[in-house]
Parts: sequence; C-alpha cells; structure tokens
Amino acid sequence: MEQLCVIDYSMAYLRAVPNGTPPPEQPSQMSDFIAHECGIALVRLLKPLEYYCEKYGTAFFGLNKLYLLMEKQHNRGQDGAGAANIKFDVAPGSKYISIERSASPNSIKEVFDSIHKEISASCRENPGLANNPDWLKRKVRFSGELFLGHLRYGTYGKNNIEFCHPFLRENNWMTRNLVLAGNFNLTNSDELFRLLIEIGQHPKNKSDTVTILEKIGHFLDEENDRLFHKYKTQGHSKREISSLIAKNLDIQEILRDACRKWDGGYVIAGLMGHGDAFVIRDPAGIRPAFYYMDEELIAVASERPALQTAFNAPKDRINEVTPAHALIIKKDGQISQVPFTDTLPKKPCSFERIYFSRGTDADIYQERKSLGRLLTPTVLKAIDHDLENTVFSFIPNTAELCFLGMQDELRRYCLGIHNRKIRELGASNISESKIHEIMSIIPRFEKLTVKDAKLRTFITEDTQRNDLVAHVYDITYGSIRPGKDSIVIIDDSIVRGTTLKESILRILDRLGPRKIILVSSAPQIRYPDCYGIDMAKLSDFVAFQAAIELLKEQHKTHIIDEVYQKCLAQRDLPKDGMINHVKDIYRPFTPGEIAAKISQLLKPVDIHAEVEIIFQTIENLHNACPNNTGDWYFTGNYPTPGGNKVVTQSFINFIEGRNERAY
Repeated sequence: MEQLCVIDYSMAYLRAVPNGTPPPEQPSQMSDFIAHECGIALVRLLKPLEYYCEKYGTAFFGLNKLYLLMEKQHNRGQDGAGAANIKFDVAPGSKYISIERSASPNSIKEVFDSIHKEISASCRENPGLANNPDWLKRKVRFSGELFLGHLRYGTYGKNNIEFCHPFLRENNWMTRNLVLAGNFNLTNSDELFRLLIEIGQHPKNKSDTVTILEKIGHFLDEENDRLFHKYKTQGHSKREISSLIAKNLDIQEILRDACRKWDGGYVIAGLMGHGDAFVIRDPAGIRPAFYYMDEELIAVASERPALQTAFNAPKDRINEVTPAHALIIKKDGQISQVPFTDTLPKKPCSFERIYFSRGTDADIYQERKSLGRLLTPTVLKAIDHDLENTVFSFIPNTAELCFLGMQDELRRYCLGIHNRKIRELGASNISESKIHEIMSIIPRFEKLTVKDAKLRTFITEDTQRNDLVAHVYDITYGSIRPGKDSIVIIDDSIVRGTTLKESILRILDRLGPRKIILVSSAPQIRYPDCYGIDMAKLSDFVAFQAAIELLKEQHKTHIIDEVYQKCLAQRDLPKDGMINHVKDIYRPFTPGEIAAKISQLLKPVDIHAEVEIIFQTIENLHNACPNNTGDWYFTGNYPTPGGNKVVTQSFINFIEGRNERAY
C-alpha cells in the first residue's frame, strides 16, 4: 500500500543517495555569480482524482508532476522553495489549503520529504484507504487538485523562511483566500505602498511581495463584496451566495484593478481558496512563463524544457503566456487567456538566453552557440589568426555552449584555409606531405579550468581569504606550452570582474601563457537591473568603473558632475518624465576603449601574461537571440519608465557614496 502513496520522483532521488542528506547539485555558474529570477510551477488537474488512481496507480499524480517541474528548474532557486495545494469541494471544518516551505540548502528535497512523510504515515495507518480520494482529501495534506510551487533566489532580503513563497492571505470565506507565488520585481513598490495606505490598509512591511499580495487581495475582497450585495438583493441565502460568488468571480477585472500602476518585470501565479487560479505576465514580457495543456491537466512553468520533460511534450505543444495577459483557470475547468493591462513593446530578458535559463531548451541551445560563433572573427583578429600557438577553452559550465559555437566556427575557418591552400598547390604540386601539412592546421581545444565547487572560504581575514578565493578554480597542468601559447577562454559575462581578477586570471597565469584573452559572450554590463536580477548598483560594474577612470584620465570629469546635476534635477519628477542621463558617462568612448580599460583594471599586478578582454557586440547579441531583445543592462534602454528612475537614483547613490540599492 505504501508504494501507492509514494511521491515517485522524490523517492527515486532519495534511493539514489543513501545515508544522509547531501548538498543539492548546484546550478552551473558564470565566474561572476549573480542571484536572479525565481521559478514557478503550477499544476491543475482537470479530471477527478479517481481518474489518476485508475490510470497511474496514485492519487498523487499532480504532486509528483509538481516535484518534477520544480527539480527541473532548480537552477532558478537555491535559497528556498515552497509548495501549496488546494483541495476542491471539501466539507466545512476540513483543511483545504496546505503550504510547505523551506529555506534550507536542500529546500526542494526538504519540502517534498516533509510532505511525503505525512502521506506515508497516513497510508501505513490506513492501508486500505491509500488510494481512496475521498478519504485522502479529508485526512491527508497535498491530496487536492490544484498545486503551486516556487523556487527562490534571494536577490534582496534575508534568506530565511519568511521570504519563501507561496504566501497565503487567509480568510474564513473560501473565495477570499489567496495563495501567491511569483518571479517578480517592481520598481515602484514605494508608490504602491502609499496607495495601500490611502485605501486604509496597514501593511506589515514595504516589500513588493506584501504589496502585490495586498493589492490583489484588496480587489479580491471588493469583488466578493460586489457579488455578495448583488446576490443578496436578488434574495439568495448566504450559503447560496457563497457558491454563486465562487462561480462568478471576475478574475480579469480583479487583476486589471490590482495591477493598474505596477512597473516592473513579473510572472505571478495565484490560487483562490475555492479553486480558481491565474498566472499573469508583465506587459513587456520581461520575465518568462510557459504552459502546457492536455485533457488531463494544465501546467505552467518558468522554463519550457521543464514542461517538455515532465509531460514528454514536443516543443510545439508548449506555449508562452502572452505578455500583459492573464492565464485564468476557473474551478469548473474553463481556461482562457485575457488581457489585464496595456501592452508595452515586447522586451524579454536576454540574460535568460545568455545564462539564466537551462541550455536544454532547443532555441537557447542554438542561441548560445550562435553567441560563440559570432565572437570568432574578433577572437581570430586578437590572436593574429595564429591557431598554431593558441589554445581555446571555457570557464565551466554555462559558457560551454558558447564554446561549442566557437569550435564550430573555428573548424569552418580551418576548412576554408585547407581548401584555399590545396587549390593554391595546383595538381602538379600535390603530395602526401604537403596535404598533411595543410590538414594539420586545426584549432587546439583543451579543458583548462575546473571549478572546485566544494572549496569553502572559511577564513575571514582578507589576505588569507583572497588566497583561498584564488583557488576556487583549478587548472589542467601541462595543457599548454609555457612562454609560447596564448589562451582564449570564454565566460558568459563579466559583471564585477572580482572572480576573474582574484581567481581565474591568477590561476591561468600559472600555466605560463604569453597572453590570456578572456571572451565574454555578453556585451558590457553598464546599467543596473531592476526587474529581478541582482545587479542593482552602478558602482559594482567594472564597465562603469572603467568609464569613470577614462573620464578622469582624459580630464573630462565635468561630465560626471553634469550627469549628477541632471539626475538631481529629475529625481522628483514622475517616472514617465525621466530619461537615462547615465548614458552620457559612456558616450565619449568606444566599446573597445572601455574594454581595454577593463582589461587594465582586472589584470592582477603580479601576473606575467598579457591580458585582453573581448566583449560581445549589441548587434551580435540581437542576431543570436532575435526574440529576446531586452538589453537594458547593456544599452540603458529600459522597457518601463521605472528603469530610468532606478538608474537615476543609482547614479546619485554612487556620487553621494551610498552603497545601497536604488529601489
């Protein structure tokens, strides 16, 4: 009987790791680790639970699928996880909303372990009822029809359970209960907080999570009140009214009212106590959301491959949630996608393609390879086309696909050399030795760096700690010819450059290369993000530091003061009236000049190799990722007015020496 209740995927994981709780597999990381967008998973069963018992041998089919969707998105959250479930049509007095959360390093496993232990204990005590849906819904948590999961990366706030989604706004009326989880960041939380106060609320803090929960909750309450008065005047009893409200809640109108003044990037999922559910996506499509639907269920996730794997679905069966639209799933099974706000020009986050999302997505796989392919001509120029004395490699692990693209392009380049040289020989001069000499012109690929994920910098004293940081990466000894070879090594992006300077460049220099050429598959990160990526301070960016240094060196510091004065002048304007004056900091310089200064700033003084850093161009980024054109952290072209407000405040903070976020 216990086997009937087992949470299949979780237990398969547990069986593979006996004796203790190992640390979870960490996501692949670029050298400059960035906390970023969270992940969501929603599963709504469309058949009675008896159907899944009969077909799949378990009443926990939905829970198993939720677990799988969350595990397949664990790259989106290592700071916490949570799951929620709503049971339909339970009797009064029975618990119908369940939530389990964890902020442990093994948060997904801990959440589902806890759920499974309760299920297994109940089934052992009542083996004859283990697959009885009516009994399960009365007695066992997470045995309902509607599920919501969340994975958290702590871009802001402490990493404790209080910050873990899903959140519950609880009420004794089923239709007023609201469970919420999301991948979001609002630029105008202060403004929305004031609006909550104006309508008479007393929020417990200013976080955008509380703001969103209370905004939607407020208009959910108003819709309940409207319908209650409507049906009361029609003469219905209070019990009848509760059922009529559950059937006729206008979710679209609730969301229209709640989200009217939001500015930011978001995908938010909500469950209501009686069984309605929704997923909304921001008007510019900044944050990703996909859904899959068949006759048995509908499921939503932040990444397409998770849905493909969980439901063995081809790519064309997975759809995007449309920006500025709400995917609404009514308790009676009706599903619609309707607008809830005005659309903006679509600007999906390009960092999703460069780094954040899993490379197992069919399109992302090709796009990351294209990023490497498009960098190759610039790299060849940097090495003066000297393939014989150059070794190509990558920084583990997410740069690997970009490296594969560069490999392909280098092989094509060599094939062109072979064809040209063979034609130049002419038929009379062809010999086996000459053919061998020509065909030996090939690029050299090696795995030069290995990340030691288990190394812990437990020493806090700076000089000793820096020595440990330098050894986070290790090298493959004997992989190049000291004093003769140059190294070309690819990374996803360069944000602060700290790990490059303190670890990667130092450890690579031990191999004795003539020159180290570090290649970023992303353009220069110049501006803060305010939509969910932990890149909030201008002073952190090595590209910004380089531009400031160039202004000082070239006696153009008046530009810094002019930008500061312009930022001060517009600080109190409505966000719609602001422009990004920080662009003026970069305007006097070419990308190449800033890259050269970055190379100087990041080269440790005690290494011997020459260092050059190459960045992707904006044009090539858009050629490689044509459908994800959001590039504000590279160009300063923000998709919402709140972005200009944030970059303005961020520059003011920099000038005034305030090491704090601008929103």
